[in-house]
Amino acid sequence: MTIFINPKTDFAFKKIFGSQQSHGILISFLNGILYAGNSVILDLEILNPYQAPKIRGVKDTYLDIKAKLATGETVIIEMQVLNIEGFEKRILYNAAKAYSIQLTSGQEYPRLNPVIALTITDFEMFGEIEAIISRFILKEKTYLIDYPVYDLELVFVELPKFTQPLEALETLTEKWIYFLKHAPDLQTIPAIMGDIPEIQQAFAIANQANLSPDELEELEHQAIFIQDQRGAIAKATQQGRQEGRQETQREIAQRLLGMMEAEAIAQITGLSLLEIQALRSRSVPDGISPESD
Repeated sequence: MTIFINPKTDFAFKKIFGSQQSHGILISFLNGILYAGNSVILDLEILNPYQAPKIRGVKDTYLDIKAKLATGETVIIEMQVLNIEGFEKRILYNAAKAYSIQLTSGQEYPRLNPVIALTITDFEMFGEIEAIISRFILKEKTYLIDYPVYDLELVFVELPKFTQPLEALETLTEKWIYFLKHAPDLQTIPAIMGDIPEIQQAFAIANQANLSPDELEELEHQAIFIQDQRGAIAKATQQGRQEGRQETQREIAQRLLGMMEAEAIAQITGLSLLEIQALRSRSVPDGISPESD
């Protein structure tokens, strides 16, 4: 049985799309995601190719894939599994940095080439729109006129919004997104996807049997890290909801103190009699004893 690694981990994503042998894979992927499957990108250079892990667990070993297109544009690609604080600002920072570092001292601004920041997320970012792929550029705030220089673009692919079943895949875009989302669920290369040579190559790189012991160890480490972080986020969310619910109960009880007996308030809010008594004590001005219920 063939086991395919999860392309959504930092390590796997960069190994599949950013290795030296991934040249054709990355061209096909970017044409599928950025240009609706049209062969707009004919050539590119991977600026920070994948290297096998040397230090276990060092996340910065796998930074974004960065490529320079033959037409001059720079594309930075990131796979983001966890919706962490500051993520949106980091995207802007990385795009702006990639744009600004093109010039050295004394060079003129016309030498600047466009930068596209492509981010694939394993969570929804824009619940108000249905589109799986969204694109952001600079526009005038009131009239929505494009800025004269079309040099910074943010592109997002939200994987949870993609629900196309395997048998319904038609376009190159759909097949690449399906690969990202479902590769580890497959045991063979589906015939409907196998007609794309670059996707076949991506599956070959993603075959767990082709990984070295160090790569397998790093893959397991990252999978555990992601699971731990998801658990921590879920716990914090649950705790926040519980604290919010308790605060609401206390606010309701506070409003009912002058109108109802403590036992009735307890039944309505779910607070204990001791909690209600404490609320009553805090609501009475200093020097005045609260009435007993």
